[in-house]
Amino acid sequence: MLVNFTSNTKTRIMKKVIFMSMMSLFMTFSFTSCREETEKEKIINEMKDEGADIDVSEDGDKIKMETENRKVKIKTDDDGDVKIKDKKDNDN
Repeated sequence: MLVNFTSNTKTRIMKKVIFMSMMSLFMTFSFTSCREETEKEKIINEMKDEGADIDVSEDGDKIKMETENRKVKIKTDDDGDVKIKDKKDNDN
């Protein structure tokens, strides 16, 4: 049994196909571009979990964190570049 589509029906079907394709593409990009933690955020969260003393400068460009055996300094310069100094005390 052959189905004979009219021109109008073909156009509606193609519009739906194109719309669904665009929506699936949009959803794919939305889910894959979800924000991942930066190295700076990972270190801050690690230090918080370890119970570190955290000092943040007034302008927020410098962060100092310290635990019993680890000191971390995170500095953001004017260009937005992040520099991380991580010193671990090893009692070996």
